[in-house]
Amino acid sequence: MKLDVITLDGGKAGSIELNEALFGLEPRADILHRVVRWQRAKAQAGTHSTLGKSDVSYSTKKIYRQKGTGGARHGSKKAPIFRHGGVYKGPTPRSHAHDLPKQFRALGLRHALSAKAKAGELVILDSATLAEAKTAILAKQVSELGWKRVLVIDGGAIEANFALAARNLEGIDALPAIGANVYDILKRDTLVITKAGIEALEARLK
Repeated sequence: MKLDVITLDGGKAGSIELNEALFGLEPRADILHRVVRWQRAKAQAGTHSTLGKSDVSYSTKKIYRQKGTGGARHGSKKAPIFRHGGVYKGPTPRSHAHDLPKQFRALGLRHALSAKAKAGELVILDSATLAEAKTAILAKQVSELGWKRVLVIDGGAIEANFALAARNLEGIDALPAIGANVYDILKRDTLVITKAGIEALEARLK
């Protein structure tokens, strides 16, 4: 697969041959779904908590005599059926993360890249660099290119000026190739990868 390479100014910078193993697969929704579920479950805080019968603050004194009241037998106001009583089998802090094989996660990333390529939402950028860290300059370039919600993937660390300018713009995110992931790729309308990013992804997913 061959795509044109552009610059941030919208000019042409040649073309590049993309690896079919990364960008030429037939995207499978079931693989993407499993990887996204794994990502979101791992990111979930899991801090949900309720007070059980042993946690609520009440006296443990028997609330009324055992027999002769005509009512049910109770020994404590902490019982779940009473107002302000403990919650029965309520949620407790836990991790929602589950295992997913490393090879399957890599396969999911390949399918995410292929999905963007097949949908025509993949752009190859010569380099993501700016002469100065000016948000206005980058905003103008992004507007002229027609990018709305975009993820930029570079090779190593994001260039300092580009990172500073991009962090103030809504709808544009930048990640190094090592941080590329299925969820962030799929939730953006356009995926922009620099030539250095292509090389880094090929080395990561070889």
